[in-house]
Amino acid sequence: MDLCGVNVKNNLLYPTNSFSYGTTRSSFYNAEITNCKHFQRRRIPFLVVTANAGGKKKKNNNHGGGGNGDQSIPEGKNDGDKSNNNSDKRAHVNLDWREFRAKLYRDELKEIADADTHKEGGALHISKPLETKWAHPIPVPETGCVLVATDKLDGIRTFERTVILLLRSGTRHPQEGPFGIVINRPLHKKIKQMNPKNHDLVTTFSDCSLHFGGPLEASMFLLKSGEKLKLPGFEEVVPGLYYGARNCLDDAAGLVKKGIIKPHDFSFFVGYAGWQMDQLRDEIESEYWYVAACSSSLLYKALTDSSEGLWEEILQLMGTQD
Repeated sequence: MDLCGVNVKNNLLYPTNSFSYGTTRSSFYNAEITNCKHFQRRRIPFLVVTANAGGKKKKNNNHGGGGNGDQSIPEGKNDGDKSNNNSDKRAHVNLDWREFRAKLYRDELKEIADADTHKEGGALHISKPLETKWAHPIPVPETGCVLVATDKLDGIRTFERTVILLLRSGTRHPQEGPFGIVINRPLHKKIKQMNPKNHDLVTTFSDCSLHFGGPLEASMFLLKSGEKLKLPGFEEVVPGLYYGARNCLDDAAGLVKKGIIKPHDFSFFVGYAGWQMDQLRDEIESEYWYVAACSSSLLYKALTDSSEGLWEEILQLMGTQD
């Protein structure tokens, strides 16, 4: 589908790695993107709620660019009413669970600090409500988590200092593998500047912002609904934040025309990042990515052109950067 024309080239210069790359064309925007394949990986020391975990380094292939096998193109959710109702129930549980886990993590760090303070005769911390913005490491990827590039990806332009929102972890649909989108690379362009040919993009979404989402072909959008409004037909990533692909574009335009959602609640992404099932795990073990959970308020930045500072902000909240 030739919807709009934007040229996003990513020339990767990393002389110590052997890689190949080819140009793919986004079916959503008719956008040329560089589809890169790298050969090398990294492993991350994970800080869990109760302990630190480390591991040995491994080598693997193709950061976020798919493996040698077939890579399915992600599509938006389009299940029946029963599935949507179950999704709604899970969303409320996930909201409480994510925030509860974050508070547990924060309080445990404070307990450790209090123990040290008590030994030194200092004042103890008083427990406070969870902050609006939070981020903390988690041991394994999950839907709605973020992958934060470490310094081992410095010099690889496609993924250097990127934050990838994992739209699916691959555990529910293991045949497709995990995939997500880069959320801190705004292109500082509106869809109308790309001369789109699709009617909905020309009219309903013409003023929506455009972002680089990854090196693989197929593009999608993020949609912020707020935590109380549920949207059947779209897949919820974290409470209040949904994603859709080209098969959901008509439904998305319908929500805007009915006044349920505003156009500025959408952001469109050119391309995505995807892995084979064991590939992402190998990259994490080889310390190419930090894996973190973060608050919805941070993820909402992906809908704005000010998302470029997200990498530094999440690392600071995780305590990995001063």
